[in-house]
Amino acid sequence: MTSNWGKDFRITSFGESHGPCVGVVIDGCPAGLFLSEADLQPDLDRRKPGASIISSQRKEDDSAVILSGIHNGKTTGAPICILVWNKGQDSLPYRDTSLTPRPGHADYTNHIKFAGMSDHRGGGRSSGRVTIGLVMAGSIAKKLLHPLGISVFAHTLELGNIRSEITNHEQIKEHARCNSVYCADLVQVERMTQLIQEAREAGDSLGGVIEVIASGVPVGLGEPIFDTIEGELSKVFFSIPAIKGVEFGAGFLSSKLRGSQNNDPFVVYQGKVSCASNNAGGVLGGISNGMPIVARLAVKPTPSIAKTQQSVELSSLEAAEIRIAGRHDPCIVPRAVVVAENSMALVLCDFALRTGLIPRVIANVT
Repeated sequence: MTSNWGKDFRITSFGESHGPCVGVVIDGCPAGLFLSEADLQPDLDRRKPGASIISSQRKEDDSAVILSGIHNGKTTGAPICILVWNKGQDSLPYRDTSLTPRPGHADYTNHIKFAGMSDHRGGGRSSGRVTIGLVMAGSIAKKLLHPLGISVFAHTLELGNIRSEITNHEQIKEHARCNSVYCADLVQVERMTQLIQEAREAGDSLGGVIEVIASGVPVGLGEPIFDTIEGELSKVFFSIPAIKGVEFGAGFLSSKLRGSQNNDPFVVYQGKVSCASNNAGGVLGGISNGMPIVARLAVKPTPSIAKTQQSVELSSLEAAEIRIAGRHDPCIVPRAVVVAENSMALVLCDFALRTGLIPRVIANVT
């Protein structure tokens, strides 16, 4: 099982959904960064369950505890270990599912790969709860990127069949955090909320699309061929459970365009080379081109639904029916917004360290 990622800003994820805790170890963070639990809590609060009526009603404080790597309020350059204690887990609903895999979940694949020894409760290592580590590491990455003028933000672009019409990046940054679905189109917020409630009442779930944007990214982040910025971003994005598709810029639409329509003309803007459009999504040849990096993530409907579903009893290989109990999100898109946002920050921070934009010892960064 691989639980680490990164070259210069390296993270190791640990913990399970119903284990004692979940967390992350960060190696390669420069010394001298002011850091405390309070810096991590706002993003953890955006992700935590039970924060609104449209999310899972599992109650967790999700309070970060920093165990190492900090002295006198600053990072030391040593590995930073951060955890969040699991306090509200209820494993009883999973007692009868160890040999009856839940459709849409990783129960079956984990059972086969790890010879029945994986922790199936709440999804174990495959649970969305493990993304807490991405959120905490990403919060630190955003602090390191801030002095460079790089801003990373995300929003709910689509939910079910409802799509936000807001495309202005400043409006997205201003409005997306003002509501529980993290949608920048305030006209659509009520419709999205109602759609989630309808799915919950029907014992069903919804998916959607998250858009992640990074502005202020300099030219030159990313490496050709195997370490492209799109490739590394996609690798981290796909570590988020329920992500089933990633596109950049025009994405799949570009396959329907002609070159004259898809190419982004180069222009001079405020004394610098820029592009008149951004169909490339801020990346050319795997390297950032100075335009905003724009990625969209397809999120599948939450697989835990109250409807009766068909499965198989693994011990007898006979057909079985399963009805999933427990506390689950009717739509995980809103809570995944901050996970996607911080995942992009992780990748940009790693590349910024590789290129020397972030020094190994920093000063006066709060």
